[in-house]
Amino acid sequence: MTEHLVHDGLRYDANGLVCVVAQDWTSGDVLMVAWANAEALERTRQTGFAHFWSRSRQALWMKGETSGNRLRVREARVDCDRDTVLLLVEPEGPACHEGTRTCFGDGPGALPAVLDELGRVFAERAAAPREGSYTSKLLAGGRDRILKKIGEEATEVVLAAKSESDERLAEEAADLLFHLQLALHERGVPVARVLEVLQERRKP
Repeated sequence: MTEHLVHDGLRYDANGLVCVVAQDWTSGDVLMVAWANAEALERTRQTGFAHFWSRSRQALWMKGETSGNRLRVREARVDCDRDTVLLLVEPEGPACHEGTRTCFGDGPGALPAVLDELGRVFAERAAAPREGSYTSKLLAGGRDRILKKIGEEATEVVLAAKSESDERLAEEAADLLFHLQLALHERGVPVARVLEVLQERRKP
């Protein structure tokens, strides 16, 4: 947690900076790399959101202060040489200013933002069930209930595909994907792994 981020004893460079790596706390993907001074790390600790130091503007900045795509810090770690800080974060939107989920592009296995957000919701509902939540009810019902819903939604997709309404097909397909991802979550299989399998099956 950010209250445990102790920046005393860090090995800052000649400019008073340390390298900071922001990593998605659910998927493990590296989102971005930036720099921070002691003030930026203290602001991160105080607010719970990632702050950095801009070497080009020579100014303190919070990630997402203009775009709204903040990085909520769930945990902070320091490497063995004490010259690099790892922030495990919950991204509130794309991490890159170019609109991609990471500053390294959205390569094979990268999750679309909506699937990534669903994954976080599933994890939150599993850890802290919410009264009236459809997701919480399904998770409480166990694996069989989730699998039953997948069967029902798959049938709805088939029926919608035979209809003349493209919109209905899109809606039923979305329902199926939702329940399929929930089943993957319940089994502990990352959606990213499914995308990797598809990529592996792709022929040159």
